[in-house]
Amino acid sequence: MSDALPSPPPDVCWLYLVRHAATANNLERPPRLQGRLVDLELSPQGRDQAARTAALLQDRPIAAIYASPLRRAHETARIIAAPHRVTVELVAELSEADVGDWEGRTWREIERDDPAGYRDFMSDPERHGYAGGENLAQVRSRAIPALERLLAAHVGEAIVAVSHNVVNRTYLAHLLGLDIALGRKVPQDNGGVNLVEYRAGKTKPVSINAIFHLGRG
Repeated sequence: MSDALPSPPPDVCWLYLVRHAATANNLERPPRLQGRLVDLELSPQGRDQAARTAALLQDRPIAAIYASPLRRAHETARIIAAPHRVTVELVAELSEADVGDWEGRTWREIERDDPAGYRDFMSDPERHGYAGGENLAQVRSRAIPALERLLAAHVGEAIVAVSHNVVNRTYLAHLLGLDIALGRKVPQDNGGVNLVEYRAGKTKPVSINAIFHLGRG
């Protein structure tokens, strides 16, 4: 193992924001939505992704690791945490969006079976949420303050947070100054890593969705 990389400057926090590795639902083509009710473990391919992400981060000076309490995120975080010998702390606000009645369904099925709900969500997900679940404004209102609290609590340190597709996209859209609906265009692969920097109360994205460690370019 190489020597550990330097810590952040004393007035900076680096956050490695990770999307959980893949479950069987993620690997279906097309993938199936999974919010909070379908709490799957990682697939074999997902465990390999998590191990590759752990290898990428093993020489970083990680002070703390946080995760959504959902199994796929917590399992990914435990694999990342192993080389650092830190305990994963669960943060409920990092849980995936509640997708309500659309849990376990593909977008194609949703468009066919609930065309009005699909159309409303696609046109304005900030106001019109997943049927029976959350809208993106609700996701934003819980996820952004939680992540900003973690950053402010670890100035001078590097930390990891393992969360989910919708949560990460919503947060990154906020940092990029994008309309919340445009956050759906921010790529977030399973096992992808985003680097966020916090300095003097201001947060900015440094890199988005690094996936070179997954062997896919």
